[in-house]
Amino acid sequence: MSLGPPRAVVYPPARSKTGRAMHTHEEIELSVVMPCLNEADTLESCITKARGALDAAGIAGEIVVADNGSGDGSVEIAERLGARVVHVKERGYGSALLGGIDAARGRFVLMGDADDSYDFRELPRFVAKLREGADLVQGCRLPRGGGEIRPGAMPRLHRFLGNPLLTAMARTMFRTPIHDAYCGMRAFSKRFYESLSLRCTGMEFAIEMLVKASLHGGRIVEVPITLHPDGRRSHGPHLRTLRDGWRTVRFFFMYSPRWMFLIPGFALVVLGLLGYAVALPGLRILGVSFDAHSLLVSSLAVLLGYQALLFAVLAKVFGVTEGLLPEDPRIRRFFEVARLERGLLLGAGAFLAGGVLLWNAFAQWRAAGFGDLDYAKTMRWVVPGVTLAALGFQTVLASFLVSILGMGRR
Repeated sequence: MSLGPPRAVVYPPARSKTGRAMHTHEEIELSVVMPCLNEADTLESCITKARGALDAAGIAGEIVVADNGSGDGSVEIAERLGARVVHVKERGYGSALLGGIDAARGRFVLMGDADDSYDFRELPRFVAKLREGADLVQGCRLPRGGGEIRPGAMPRLHRFLGNPLLTAMARTMFRTPIHDAYCGMRAFSKRFYESLSLRCTGMEFAIEMLVKASLHGGRIVEVPITLHPDGRRSHGPHLRTLRDGWRTVRFFFMYSPRWMFLIPGFALVVLGLLGYAVALPGLRILGVSFDAHSLLVSSLAVLLGYQALLFAVLAKVFGVTEGLLPEDPRIRRFFEVARLERGLLLGAGAFLAGGVLLWNAFAQWRAAGFGDLDYAKTMRWVVPGVTLAALGFQTVLASFLVSILGMGRR
């Protein structure tokens, strides 16, 4: 995955070798974009179905083939059938779609793979939803969303584990109202798409679109479709189960500071404080004694949890500032309250309190002639002191870093 801006794409002007009149930008309602990498087996069928659906429904449209370096005659097939070919040099599923969609001239865009697994004759139903005001219309292949999967069209691992799991994560983490996260046939408003500033160049491009559409409050609807077996014979699918599955999971957490940092951090801090509550007074519960060692482990939980909470704030501020995440009024309120000086005072106060506790422990050691101490008693001063000093130091550093990240917002 690349988080840099999409690279410029050079493409030839629209032309048709079949004599078909090409629509101008203003006249085109729908651009059908097909990413292509050596799809000579199935490309003609896909283009023919898409063109037939456009003509039958009376939709003013164009077909754009985003070629990613094919060497099997796919380009010649597309040009012969009157499709507009966009040459995308940077390899990757997302790169091809970024180039093709950027070049699309329609008010709406429908994207779909060129392997004949999606039936482009279903495109009028997508257009109908867009005309009703939807920002993104997601196809759904799974029966739970009304779709149909023909025998042999989807591996059992993808159908019963991978896709449901990734879809559940998208619904839970981003409240995405869909049942089939990885369906590659979808349509959207070109204007809404441009507002998302998509950056992923790999297979996770489709997930990025859904996640950002949800984060930006877009109106997302589903259309049930039928998935057919892959029609290619010269090579297998471009999708790699483990690699692309991991990239999707990685993307989910990168775009969710709440699930990556905030929730785990909060849980760790709560567990640590509970540990302090029983270990600091040395309680014995159900025959289990909580002493200095429990205090150490509790301090570890507090330190790790607090660091995760700081990372949640830093990641959120960075994401919003850099345009990776949409504007959030909570960030504005955060900067109104959490000013640098307040953070410095809070951190310095915690550091000073820790120093006082450590000085008390040192005083006990000095009173004992710098000899042996009561370990359990002394550690009840040392461990909280070290913990407070570390928390204070982290707060000071984080306050400066958050201020640096937020400079562009003022």
